[in-house]
Amino acid sequence: MSLEIDTLNVGDVIPQMTFDKVEQVQLIKYAGASGDFNQIHTVPSYAIEAGLDGTIVHGMLVMGMLGKLVSDWAGVKHVVKYGVSFKNKTIPGDILIAKGEIKKITPTDNGTLVDCKVFIEDSEGDLKVDGKITIKL
Repeated sequence: MSLEIDTLNVGDVIPQMTFDKVEQVQLIKYAGASGDFNQIHTVPSYAIEAGLDGTIVHGMLVMGMLGKLVSDWAGVKHVVKYGVSFKNKTIPGDILIAKGEIKKITPTDNGTLVDCKVFIEDSEGDLKVDGKITIKL
């Protein structure tokens, strides 16, 4: 998608993105790709022994999903700053919905900075990841 700065306004909503239900096999594949083989993500019995109700989704996997929201909307080359905080555990079976909103637009000599609030919640409305991202157009 190609964004034009003169079409953006504070309060505009980034088109939301709904992801397929998170499956346990996805966590195993992500562990292989990322090198994060912590067993709380991949072995249900280990996660239970560690005091959880079962495996939990890698935080970086959820953060990547949130990043996809913005990269699909603005293009990854425009992202200049991205930070999140993790609010609640994501578990296999969750359906995640990424959302965002433009909070501030700042013209500069080198382009325009667009600050956005972005977040992921599950289909029940439980906030999983809260973040901020800045793009430069």
